[in-house]
Amino acid sequence: MTAERVEMIRQRLTDALQPESLDIEDDSASHAGHASAGGGGHFNVIIVSDRFTDLNLIKRHRLVYEAVDDMMNTEIHALSIKAYSPGEF
Repeated sequence: MTAERVEMIRQRLTDALQPESLDIEDDSASHAGHASAGGGGHFNVIIVSDRFTDLNLIKRHRLVYEAVDDMMNTEIHALSIKAYSPGEF
């Protein structure tokens, strides 16, 4: 199931943000037994996209969360985001 979740996240972020680089790590095993996870996984995302140029951190994160919004609290419990423009990476 986790590989499927990673692919779902990858597809949503690719469709929404056309990243030059995208790395998604499933960190769910580090949080095994976390009572409030509700079945969702923990993921770390490093994404590089032109869409982030001239945007502050909050706006970048907002774009990422908008792309996976319907997965939050079901497929995704926690999402760690590092979002860069191409010139910053």
